[in-house]
Amino acid sequence: MSAQCEVAIKQSAGAPMSVFERYLTVWVFLCILIGIGLGQFLPSVFQAVGRMEIAQVNLPVGILIWVMIIPMLVKVDFGALHEVRNHIKGIGVTLFVNWLVKPFSMAFLAWLFIRNLFAPMLPADQLDSYIAGLILLAAAPCTAMVFVWSRLTNGDPLFTLSQVALNDSIMVVAFAPLVAFLLGISAITVPWDTLFTSVVLYIVIPVILAQLWRKSLLTKGQEHFDRTMEKIGPWSIAALLATLVLLFAFQGKAIIDKPLIIALLAVPILIQVFFNSALAYWLNRAVGEKHNVACPSALIGASNFFELAVAAAISLFGFESGAALATVVGVLIEVPVMLLVVKVVNSSKGWYERG
Repeated sequence: MSAQCEVAIKQSAGAPMSVFERYLTVWVFLCILIGIGLGQFLPSVFQAVGRMEIAQVNLPVGILIWVMIIPMLVKVDFGALHEVRNHIKGIGVTLFVNWLVKPFSMAFLAWLFIRNLFAPMLPADQLDSYIAGLILLAAAPCTAMVFVWSRLTNGDPLFTLSQVALNDSIMVVAFAPLVAFLLGISAITVPWDTLFTSVVLYIVIPVILAQLWRKSLLTKGQEHFDRTMEKIGPWSIAALLATLVLLFAFQGKAIIDKPLIIALLAVPILIQVFFNSALAYWLNRAVGEKHNVACPSALIGASNFFELAVAAAISLFGFESGAALATVVGVLIEVPVMLLVVKVVNSSKGWYERG
């Protein structure tokens, strides 16, 4: 095994879930309350924040998004891409579910529930925006949190790293065309220049900066890298929570008027999570992959890079849009639902290996 692979294993092994990670749903719920409260009592302050834009990019949110995303991308070792060949079946399942099933199934579920079944209970002028947010959520495969889920299932760390690196590489070139296509077939018009700008700002530039920073840290040794990652780990969650306070300050009136919105938006997300994780898990079993490969493959298919989805939704549709709210619902339910999926794949190991 190469030295690079050994480093990758150590990085993927990591520490247990932090307090922030384990109770993310609680923090998100508190941010909903704080944001709604501040938005009602200090509307002029948040309106001023909303006007701080350059080329349709809100500067405070842009900074928060970078603080969110870059520490996560520093963990990604694109040098692990060569490991793909060691688990080609598992990688095939991951790519099939992440890029050919997940976005399209979400587009269908969004059409079924938002456009049809739930339409009478939702604001009519936001239906397209809710659908767009759900599509943005599904088109961004998980990056950082999948390391946590893989760790909790004793997943193969090198497989986890390689599938994350490959997904991120594909996302750089495929995210914008896929989102534009799915929004197009959903009859939602998105300006290409805004979508392209979002991809450059929130994927391309952060990936480049993160990899340069990663290289700089590793030149000073693995111990220095690990210490730095431990220090900057809370940055991502803190920036996410600050963004959510801003977002819910703008969304407060809509939520107060229709508090059922969040529960309705959660339905297609929950169905998608369980469907995609079960499909990936079963397909890995069918093609004969090991359990410690099937677990991270199933988990990355179920979870989302919600930081990117939130950023893109705000850039494309604004703070007060249904798209931004829909992506945040994904954040709200991510941790408890994924912990349930972790429990299922762990408890079904005997069944899996008998196959």
